[in-house]
Amino acid sequence: MTSSVSLPSTAAAPTVSSDPSDRRRWFALAIVMTAAFMDLVDVTIVNIAIPSIKRDTGASFSSIQWITAGYALAFAAGLITGGRLGDIYGRKRLFLIGIGGFTLASALCGFAANPEMLVASRILQGGTAALMVPQVLSIVHATFPAHERGKVFGLFGAIVGLGAVSGPLLGALLTEWNIAGLEWRPIFLINLPVGIAGLVLGRKFITESKAPKALRLDLVGVALVTLGLLMLLYPLTRGRELGWPLWGYMLMAGSVLVFAALVLFEREKACKDGSPLVELSLFRVRSFAAGIAVQLTFGIGLGIFFLVWTLYMQYGLGWSALRAGTTGIPFSIAVSFAAGISVQKLVPRFGRKVLQAGALLMVAGLLLYIWESDRYGMGITSWQMAPPLVVMGIGMGLIVAPLTDAVLSEVPKEHSGSASGLINTVQQMGYALGLGLVSVVFFGSISDRLPRDAVGPAFAEAFQHSLWWVAGVLALIFLVMFALPARPRQHVEGGEDEDVQDADATPGEVAKEAALTR
Repeated sequence: MTSSVSLPSTAAAPTVSSDPSDRRRWFALAIVMTAAFMDLVDVTIVNIAIPSIKRDTGASFSSIQWITAGYALAFAAGLITGGRLGDIYGRKRLFLIGIGGFTLASALCGFAANPEMLVASRILQGGTAALMVPQVLSIVHATFPAHERGKVFGLFGAIVGLGAVSGPLLGALLTEWNIAGLEWRPIFLINLPVGIAGLVLGRKFITESKAPKALRLDLVGVALVTLGLLMLLYPLTRGRELGWPLWGYMLMAGSVLVFAALVLFEREKACKDGSPLVELSLFRVRSFAAGIAVQLTFGIGLGIFFLVWTLYMQYGLGWSALRAGTTGIPFSIAVSFAAGISVQKLVPRFGRKVLQAGALLMVAGLLLYIWESDRYGMGITSWQMAPPLVVMGIGMGLIVAPLTDAVLSEVPKEHSGSASGLINTVQQMGYALGLGLVSVVFFGSISDRLPRDAVGPAFAEAFQHSLWWVAGVLALIFLVMFALPARPRQHVEGGEDEDVQDADATPGEVAKEAALTR
């Protein structure tokens, strides 16, 4: 999934070198871009290896959900705090801690002895990614002068697109090759040499930088967000498997109280020291509140789709990891293509209608996919899947690239950094929630005990059922998008300079693109 790139231009603490002979900054760029690529690939690479993981470890489907959702949850919960820690203690320091922890967590994932260890290692991996990833564009911002950042952000966009395309394919190849009999484990172990090289070279070439006026940490806010999500996600993920016990409903109801407590605490903290995790005043801006709703529901839809799609192809249709991985290539290419033209050509001319057209195209692609799955049944081919995937990919590209700018266009500039980080945090939380809902919308329509010859048709039917849910989510997104501005402010007013517009935001606050939207 690709995303637009916009950053404030405020200098942090360091002096940016514009000497073309200073090649250190280009080495630093290569290092942080490689780390960003590693993180993005590690998200997309896992889904394709799910059958191999389940077969080798004996993991239940609820454990499989937590292997994916645990990463997203830990990443989302730590994203804003990771950016602020970089502002306070140094972005180079936090990047090195993050990449070191990410590498260690990858090793623990690769050598996991059981599903429980793998889930715990994935949560650790998501948490360390939340320390590493927000520093990427902050380091770029602090290292490169303004006139070079356009070229650098272009490279960043290419890396994001490449990661979206190569992740599933790389995962399929590593799983199919079964290197040294390790089956799925190389999808994590491949991070070890890359991470160690990044750690060594990063110490040498990355210049340290801090923000002169960094916000204070809001650890209580992070704890409340994490607790509330766990109370909501754990019963959703395990509920069906445990027979929907009463304590599960009580936990889900209690999560509402935790989120209410979060609102009260953040309001008090804003008055006390002006550094809440969530800037509640932002929700008075109609377009921002609507945009947060769009990001949350969009994340839920994506979380449901990508997991059930993998289960459908590999468990339902019995396809190999390689065939499933290559089937997704048209989708990734379509997303990258549409994302490029939406920002550069379409949004300046048509504004909000581009995003709404994207939602409708995704619904059309889902309906076509449902029809094809029903018509061709177990005999459906990768080529027959290509048309709905291309339509869905174009629709997604029209949404993901311009959405953040549209949501931020009416946000006061003094809050643009906090708003940017919150947008991507909410989408990651939505993604984790969508993964949790898979147990309801997908496994909820599959019988617990199926004869072998009934498994494929049952998974295909559950896939179609899940796509109706995703289509409903996207229809809701289409309606909520009417609350977004008809045209982002910078386009209405003729292109206000981003560097001026976001002048009061620190790079660590702007975790927007460093989140590498999934």
